[in-house]
Amino acid sequence: MPGLLLLILAYLLLPKQTVEARLFILVLGFILIRDAMTPLGFWKLGAAGQTVWLRFPDDGWLLVTLGVMSLILTFGIVIANKRLLNLLFWCGKGRTASAIAGLLGALVVVVPCALIYSFIDMEARGGAVPAYVLLPLLFMALAGNFMEEVLFRGYLQGYFERISGPLKAALISAILFASGHIFLALTVTDIGAPILIFTLYEGIVCAYVRMKYGILPSTLTHGLAIFTLSSGLI
Repeated sequence: MPGLLLLILAYLLLPKQTVEARLFILVLGFILIRDAMTPLGFWKLGAAGQTVWLRFPDDGWLLVTLGVMSLILTFGIVIANKRLLNLLFWCGKGRTASAIAGLLGALVVVVPCALIYSFIDMEARGGAVPAYVLLPLLFMALAGNFMEEVLFRGYLQGYFERISGPLKAALISAILFASGHIFLALTVTDIGAPILIFTLYEGIVCAYVRMKYGILPSTLTHGLAIFTLSSGLI
């Protein structure tokens, strides 16, 4: 909370036209909140082979609460930054095609991990997940990763599209996304390179989906991938 209060104070003092500094503080605030989830016990991460596994608490109400809080905070960020709305590309004109692209993106993220998981016992990668927690987990995965997509694939990718073009902006977004996990990989946990490799790969897939189809489909890609990897279904 003291760290968040400092960031909020700095944010409020920024001139309204200072786009880059605003984006920096928003992303830094998100990283601070997300990385605090680990010592608080809101999730567990580990490495399995050359990829990562993750699990959330078997508490449906906690997962729903985290998801709702994430949605409220995300919409608050969007409303408070009306000057940056032109950076946000929500969805392509073809809604069905966009939804399918989001689903296919999740499949592209999950399949390599599923292949590696097939050689590793479930208990060595987080253990089984109770069936009653799956729906709350799905909600939390989609709602929680919506904030991440708005920040990285929305504001950052939208900003860099204006000055570097769509493809380079997508790559920058993916690299910054992976870079945002450095503390999680090296200081918050000691998992190291597997987190950075996975998040770079996931970031590239999500950035491509966002470039072609928008933030909502990339949220579908990100959220469904995290749900699948943390649900014990594979």
